[in-house]
Amino acid sequence: MTVQKPDRAALRRARDLMLERGELPLGYLVSTLLARSWRRSVDAGLAPDGRLPDSGRLDSGQLEQTRERQRELIAHARPVMEYLHAQTRDSDSMVILADENGVLLQALGDPDFLTRAERVALSPGASWNERYRGTNAIGTALAESRPLVVHGGEHFLERNGFLSCAAAPLIAPDGRLLGVLDISGDQRQHHPHTLGLVRAAAQMVENRLFDAYHSRNLRLRFHPMAEGIGTFGEGIAALSEDGWIVGANQAGLVFLGLRAADLKATPLSRILPLRMNDLLDWSQRHPGEPMLVTLGDGERLFMRLDQHQTAPATRAPTRREPVTRPQDALDNLDTGDERLAVTIEKAHKLIGKPIALLLQGEPGVGKESFARACHASWPRQDGPFVTVNCAALQSDLIEAELFGLAPTRGRDGVRGRIREADGGILFIDEVEAMPLPVQKRMLEVLVERRITPIGGQAEPVDIVLISATHSDLKADIEAKRFDADFYYRINGLTLKLAPLRERQDFAALVARLIEEMAPGRGISLDPGVASAFAEYAWPGNLRQLANALRAACALLDDGESRIGWQHLADDLAEELRWQAPPAATGADATENLRELSQATITRAIALSHGNMSEAARRLGISRNTLYRRMRDKPAGDSSEPGQA
Repeated sequence: MTVQKPDRAALRRARDLMLERGELPLGYLVSTLLARSWRRSVDAGLAPDGRLPDSGRLDSGQLEQTRERQRELIAHARPVMEYLHAQTRDSDSMVILADENGVLLQALGDPDFLTRAERVALSPGASWNERYRGTNAIGTALAESRPLVVHGGEHFLERNGFLSCAAAPLIAPDGRLLGVLDISGDQRQHHPHTLGLVRAAAQMVENRLFDAYHSRNLRLRFHPMAEGIGTFGEGIAALSEDGWIVGANQAGLVFLGLRAADLKATPLSRILPLRMNDLLDWSQRHPGEPMLVTLGDGERLFMRLDQHQTAPATRAPTRREPVTRPQDALDNLDTGDERLAVTIEKAHKLIGKPIALLLQGEPGVGKESFARACHASWPRQDGPFVTVNCAALQSDLIEAELFGLAPTRGRDGVRGRIREADGGILFIDEVEAMPLPVQKRMLEVLVERRITPIGGQAEPVDIVLISATHSDLKADIEAKRFDADFYYRINGLTLKLAPLRERQDFAALVARLIEEMAPGRGISLDPGVASAFAEYAWPGNLRQLANALRAACALLDDGESRIGWQHLADDLAEELRWQAPPAATGADATENLRELSQATITRAIALSHGNMSEAARRLGISRNTLYRRMRDKPAGDSSEPGQA
């Protein structure tokens, strides 16, 4: 029998009854999920018709920083969002991407509906976390870690009752919650297939992310039907050279009966009745043809091994023809990363040319070091190298700092950084923080090659400009925060410096840094530390790595030449030790993993000072999953979760 869903009036009565009694009586036609979400909304201090709490809406600068942090997610989600928008165009709806905190990152939709949505803050920069917006598809999908629809009067806040929203969480290949993909529209235009559409789109995004994360691994693609391989519903597993499962998409975990915690701890032979060599042999003898495999539970899967790319351990770096010019400071930066070598070669081709250079990359990737190497390698090496960090200066002082002040009777003159760089290189770091009026004055200097100090007369100046940024300046131009003419003047050539986690030359880079810090001492990393270093994401990039190595070298006693755990800063050692649990092997693997999981959970909660949301983020699982694992803890463990 089909159960009739309650209408908006019935939902309002049920919600009012919950507010009066604190819970819903049995028999009300409200799902358990919806009742839980309403309860959380009440606990957050929300009232259906009341004023909203401070939602912490991001300003434009904070939104850009958040987008920068999520740039990989946005890059892979944007094409799928555009596809969704094309499918739902002219249906009074919009497609939304939100981050793991419920902050809206990007939105595409019909103009009229976008205007209506903005009236309830359904626009980029706003947070639709349940604690700010009550029951809604984005916030509730995050809280429940599942795809769902929130329709009309099911929203806790009356002002959102005109919406019908379908959302699906986006899960990273390592099990972390990345965000939510959502389709929101007028509740009168709701289509029952919208949830299926957004779930399929979320799986497309997850598969794109999987391919990006595991581009260097062998990849096993599988599906119950041979024709399903290559579709967005396929399972994918990333394999190490020796046959361990190091990654899997959500469909892959389901097909293989695994959890995210099993990744990097499960050999393929434990799941399949064949060895890695069997797969390799089949793919060589039957290229492109799927292999039918029967699992231990009788499930049959067609499998295809992709070998077009190999794991990093088996791939030798591409060798380039040696340069015939003398080795210079730029060449000294090359420790084997192919992308960096191409970047260095492009920089060499600018030698002697008055072309402005724009360096892009995350904070800490070494943009200033690269600029200094350019200076030391170019004909202007005998001229000055002058740096200006726009973010470190008060906005009302940047103009005087750059252009200088003409002397007056009661005041000495200030030469200014531009004139100090005359005949050399001016390096402007964090150029995105330069105020618009200063950008326009700077543009005049670059066009006319003349500078006018504040209160003074114009005079010629000869500089080569190198700018650096971690922002998307084109997006800043669209948001009217950056001058387009200035951008195209400073962007004679853009060079992107890769983050440390993407570089191929990590071991050689560590060796070079240690030798620079402690020349001739033969210092190296303990193998365990070296392995942990190689797996770590290094959010602070080269700056963080260099600081860690510098401190470790300083802590070495006389006669010591091996950097171990005791030589690392406490916070870094903690991060490294719990970032990835060691693989369990042997007959007691399941029990070892269970014990390790509980130890890891306890450690994460301790590091988060009892904050369960933070602990869940550290563990790469949802908060609900964390609570469930806490409920399943072994007998005798009396630890209690802290405040979420």
